Amino acid sequence: MGEVIHKIGRRKTAVARVYLKKGKGNITVNNKDYKNYFPTATLQYKINQPFALTNNEKNFDTTIKVYGGGATGQVEAIRLGLSRALCELDEKNREVLKPEGLLTRDPRMVERKKFGQKKARKKFQFSKR
Repeated sequence: MGEVIHKIGRRKTAVARVYLKKGKGNITVNNKDYKNYFPTATLQYKINQPFALTNNEKNFDTTIKVYGGGATGQVEAIRLGLSRALCELDEKNREVLKPEGLLTRDPRMVERKKFGQKKARKKFQFSKR
């Protein structure tokens, strides 16, 4: 099993390209260690979630290229990419990750702004007279 598994995860406007190969558990995001790229514990936990649930914490080296969106969007895009990669690796991982909702692409996007309005739903103040 020397080949690299490549999967894509998306969330809002963030796109994460995940490359998974056998290794010691190093996770690199945009050529930085993931702990430097995502300093908060919550975000780091979200990245480790797919590995923790499938008991693969120290088995793979992961290289991730991510762009677009904010920190949370990027982390959740990475999480989806990792989950998809782990499913391709072993179909048994699917029944662990699916109930946790880690294989679901979150479809919520920002609603577009409409003309003649202030924002997507907010209107300009209405004056009767």
